[in-house]
Amino acid sequence: MQVVVGRIGRPHGIRGEVTVEVRTDSPDVRFAPGSVLATDPARLGPITVAAARWHSGRLLLLAAGVHDRTGAEALRGAVLSAEVDDDEVPEDAEEFYDHQLRGLTVVAGGAEADVVGVVDDVVHLPGQDLLSVRRDGGREVLVPFVAEIVTDIDVDAGRITVDLPPGLLELDEPDASPAGQAQE
Repeated sequence: MQVVVGRIGRPHGIRGEVTVEVRTDSPDVRFAPGSVLATDPARLGPITVAAARWHSGRLLLLAAGVHDRTGAEALRGAVLSAEVDDDEVPEDAEEFYDHQLRGLTVVAGGAEADVVGVVDDVVHLPGQDLLSVRRDGGREVLVPFVAEIVTDIDVDAGRITVDLPPGLLELDEPDASPAGQAQE
């Protein structure tokens, strides 16, 4: 099973190093020299870590075979994934792997919880992660994966509780846009 461990940012210097937006609690393990990481898009990898070091609070990574800024720039934006055992879970109880969230039922909070849908995937964007939730009828809604909205995750109960901002579920409904409303 693959888990996202980072995202490649801009090149650093002229010798092929890149900055990495770390998305793992174990960067020293996941980015150890010799580690092989899958990439998204797949055409950019897999990459083998030649070296990794911390500089001013940022992880700098050198991939085997990348020797200049041009090669480093070609990797920019790639999402990096590492292989983990199916039963492995993060050390921090407040962290979750994507595979732990897929299939969980999403409910809007409150005493009478309304089912929103089922987590289909976790979308990793540069600014934040999103939960791709499949609604009845197959429609997808993207829910920002932030503490203000995702208020509770109970993997054992198979449930994610959310506090959705007003109108989020109606954003892509056919008649929700001004163009879909009747004109007077």
